[in-house]
Amino acid sequence: MQLNECAAIARNAAKVVIGKQRVLELMIVALLAEGHVLLEDVPGLGKTLMAKALARSIDGSFRRIQFTPDLLPADVTGFSVYDQKNGDFVFHPGPVLCNVLLADEINRTIPRTQASLLESMGEFQVTVDGETIRLPRPFFVVATQNPIEMDGTFPLPEAQLDRFLMRIDLGYPTRDEEIAIMERYQDEEPLEQLTPVVTPEEVHRLQTARGSITVSPAVREYVADIVAATRSHGKVRFGVSPRGALGLIRAAQALAMLRGRDYVVPDDIKELSAPVLLHRIILRHDERTRGATSKSVLDDVLQQVQIPI
Repeated sequence: MQLNECAAIARNAAKVVIGKQRVLELMIVALLAEGHVLLEDVPGLGKTLMAKALARSIDGSFRRIQFTPDLLPADVTGFSVYDQKNGDFVFHPGPVLCNVLLADEINRTIPRTQASLLESMGEFQVTVDGETIRLPRPFFVVATQNPIEMDGTFPLPEAQLDRFLMRIDLGYPTRDEEIAIMERYQDEEPLEQLTPVVTPEEVHRLQTARGSITVSPAVREYVADIVAATRSHGKVRFGVSPRGALGLIRAAQALAMLRGRDYVVPDDIKELSAPVLLHRIILRHDERTRGATSKSVLDDVLQQVQIPI
């Protein structure tokens, strides 16, 4: 049943998102692992469409925040207003109280507003005027940023990047995919016809079931060895955090469940290592100037660390 539900979400979203099956799979993996995703690529590649398609597929509430330099934390979390008639403060919830939140161009707002999402992403709650409010479950943040327009932006600090389970680059569609997109969207808007295939309650149940996917001691040791190798690599200033190691395990459990297995294999770890770990590897400044990249470091690490049999 879990496999059927997971596959149904992927098939349903693919009705409107053409040629991005791999990205959709990673987003569903992040959703099942109770993580969040940072989509990074040039405008017009369908980042907003993917978030909306996923929200509709799970029948979840969807909110979008367009991050701008004048956006304040209260515009994200909500605020309390004094009601003179009742003589009390009334809380007005912000857009963060939803199932799927699109944080569009998150690097265009000030660090203070960026940080307002930290509690929500890490603890599934917001605190306003000393009152803690639990967020709906599931709660899934899809943030986007445009890497080619850096004027007037505020790069996400490492602490904020570490809150994202995955960072994904979309890439351009192929020629055939581009033609299929033009045919599909020429006369109608397929997203308007998309209907849910699961409920938020069923997704939350899948998230809970993900924790029962077996992770053998050998696989855990494999992850520990990969993480340790990133920290001791000569080109690295800061390696993968314990949060990154735990996120890789949870993502591998979700991928195994999505593919109909009740156990994680080392190939799951290798397959997910790039989207989960690359943004957590901070290189030394002198190595960056010599052309080193996080990808080249991770490739070295995966070659050095022995794969369990």
